[in-house]
Amino acid sequence: MTSIAFIGLGNMGGGMAANLAKAGHDVRAYDLSEAALDRARTAGCLAALSVEEAVAGAEAIVTMLPAGTHVDQVWRDQLIPLATPGTLLMDCSTIDVATARAVAEAAATRGLLAVDAPVSGGIAAANAGTLTFMVGGTDAAFARAEPILSAMGKSVIHAGAVGAGQAAKICNNMILGATMAATCEAFVLAEKLELDAGRFFDIASVSSGQSWSMTSYCPVPGVGPETPADRDYQGGFAAQLMLKDLKLAMDAADGAGAATPMGKRAAELYQRFVDDGNGTLDFSGLIRMLAKD
Repeated sequence: MTSIAFIGLGNMGGGMAANLAKAGHDVRAYDLSEAALDRARTAGCLAALSVEEAVAGAEAIVTMLPAGTHVDQVWRDQLIPLATPGTLLMDCSTIDVATARAVAEAAATRGLLAVDAPVSGGIAAANAGTLTFMVGGTDAAFARAEPILSAMGKSVIHAGAVGAGQAAKICNNMILGATMAATCEAFVLAEKLELDAGRFFDIASVSSGQSWSMTSYCPVPGVGPETPADRDYQGGFAAQLMLKDLKLAMDAADGAGAATPMGKRAAELYQRFVDDGNGTLDFSGLIRMLAKD
């Protein structure tokens, strides 16, 4: 059993903290939301009244926060000063590579181990404990982090040095965003060509057009496995979060001098979709906007 502080109990963090408690770890959870703390209590976590209370004596600390600015502030102002040398810090948020590297370097100066460990899988996987973790950090830090992360996921992959986890996440989600946009376009075109969506799915899902966006997350209601499309695009992975990840990828591409024209176009499409008031809908709902164009 490991004493773990968990900071950030939102849609993803709540399920992750619950799975750590289920695995037998001593989890002291903290969030600004009282409702989130109540859910954590029900799931077997000890609800802390402050970050300080959560971190006190913790062997490991997990953060799941909205953006890089939050991670930077919480790590620098609270976690790094409070944690005792040898404590393992794991950030599972999706943030920019530069911030991930900067906070890990700041942690190292205090004798702390740190990894960036963003996730793939969404809310359902967070609740089920079947997330994929992409981990950046030293071999020693990864060895400490792996058994803890494994309690929350089905795959824990060492991507490389600090920042590599975030690099893997934004590259992966750039593929996802662009592939979903192309999948939505194809179904819209198929409809206009009077090709039945179900028949097209049966063909494309076993042909060269096959992708995860097609076979596992089809954007058309009633076609393929159940997806958010069958729930009027409610739940799943919010379009505003996909836009956030695409913007991170575009910022990283600019900094690295990489050409990402498909990623850029996907970001433009999702920006328009979100600007039209669809930010909380599942990102596959983009098909609605394309169908109107």
